[in-house]
Amino acid sequence: MLTADAEAKALAARQMAADWRAGTLTWPGTRIDVPSRPARPARPELVAPRHTKRRGPGSLAGRISLLHALAHIELNAIDLACDLVARFQVDGTHPLPTSFADDWVKVADDEGKHFLMLNARLAELGAAYGDLPAHDGLWQAAETTAHDFAARLAIVPLVHEARGLDVTPQTVAALERAGDTASAGILAVIYRDEIGHVAAGVRWFEAAATHRDVAAKHLFEACVARYHGGELKGPFNEPARAEAGMAALLGR
Repeated sequence: MLTADAEAKALAARQMAADWRAGTLTWPGTRIDVPSRPARPARPELVAPRHTKRRGPGSLAGRISLLHALAHIELNAIDLACDLVARFQVDGTHPLPTSFADDWVKVADDEGKHFLMLNARLAELGAAYGDLPAHDGLWQAAETTAHDFAARLAIVPLVHEARGLDVTPQTVAALERAGDTASAGILAVIYRDEIGHVAAGVRWFEAAATHRDVAAKHLFEACVARYHGGELKGPFNEPARAEAGMAALLGR
């Protein structure tokens, strides 16, 4: 989280995961002051979401814009996964088990892999991360839920990341129609990994609901109403959400 350079951050996340698997890291450790904002590169310029341009993937400029936006999401996702492990070593009075770190270190590893794949593809198209403006909505969601383990899980993996499951298949199809099978292949890898990330979110959100002695569905609805501004809007990718275990949270 203290690494500003985007590629170096992604590589650091992957090295952290390798060290964790090798048993050279311990968790939980000494409580640390988690930064309120992670270090970031000087570019891209961060603007309000309404000031970011949306282009279809039918043109080269549109594909670059799409891949740049996705790379920005993945860079945020590295910090979000690392922040979750660093910030929430306990849920209230309940210490979180090592399996919690197992899950979210793996998520950080995957997000680092995704960023590096997208960054390399941008380079193949003559672009680079930082060339276009981006928005800060994902980290704003982290800031508003920094005090509440259940809320963080509800809003980040179970709202924002789950939304990616809804839209990615159509994006893959659009890239394939445009003849960009290389970019489509990267998004297909991301899609499969993200189902596992949402599943991890469901698993630990349900544990948080158990700690609070409340039905997971009711807790999820309360978190969405308070921190996301209302009811979730479809269309939903029902098969992918069901594979990730979200059907019960959505009442389906």
